[in-house]
Amino acid sequence: MLLTGFLCAQVTPVTVPPSGDDAAANRAKAISRENHDPLLDLPTLPRNKVTLLGGLVTSADAISNRISIRPFGAKRKLQVHFDIRTHFYLDSKPASEKDLREGQRVYVDTMLNGEKIFAKSVWIQNSVSTGSGRGQVMSYDRGSGMLTLRDELSSMPETFHLTSTSVIRNGNQTSSVAELEPGSLVALTFGAQEGTAGVVREVTLLARPGAEYTFNGRVTFIDLSNKMIALDNETDGKNYQIYFESLPATMLQSLREGSQIGISAVFNGTRYVARKFEMGQPQQP
Repeated sequence: MLLTGFLCAQVTPVTVPPSGDDAAANRAKAISRENHDPLLDLPTLPRNKVTLLGGLVTSADAISNRISIRPFGAKRKLQVHFDIRTHFYLDSKPASEKDLREGQRVYVDTMLNGEKIFAKSVWIQNSVSTGSGRGQVMSYDRGSGMLTLRDELSSMPETFHLTSTSVIRNGNQTSSVAELEPGSLVALTFGAQEGTAGVVREVTLLARPGAEYTFNGRVTFIDLSNKMIALDNETDGKNYQIYFESLPATMLQSLREGSQIGISAVFNGTRYVARKFEMGQPQQP
């Protein structure tokens, strides 16, 4: 405070016309510039475009003022810088960089500050919130009821707790936890947090390794070099990538984007592999 008073005493008065709001605003800006000490104060941030980034914290360095984040759905990590101009929030409450932990979900307002990615605001999600998710089963422990999934968006492990009230569904039928095999694809809804895991309300089995599934719909993409067909499945409205070992010669002549096709495929724990094809009737324009 003594230093601030000293600086104010050294300021040369700024002469501005005493008329209107513009004059008052200009006077305030001028005083702010003259009170700025380049040795003690950080400069004002540039007015660059702000982009919201969501991801998982892979490391936090409070000494170097830097966070390493793996954006959701990406494999490459990003280095995001922060300083005293950055605002931190933990579960929507004011926080600090000391609250950052590896593995936390964060949402960051980022911008370019020179050549660095700078964080204007960081929202830290410390707890598992209620909601839904999709992923691949990594393991299920019957004793503890802990289900570990590889998250569909982040590809990182997520842990959930199954209780006696959790419902397992396979299609329209109620099933059991015995079907939660490693490699299975599932969708789930979860509620209140218990410890560090969300309590599962319902698990829907989407695909089991070795099981056969039928798809019918419009072809959206064909990649012959990688032996892959993508189609919009009419049953659930989702787009699937289905791989094949070979295509019948008759199909090669008529198969194109927009074609109607039926495919019987086996899920091998990684991808759907086609066993049978059936060309449908072309859609009427």
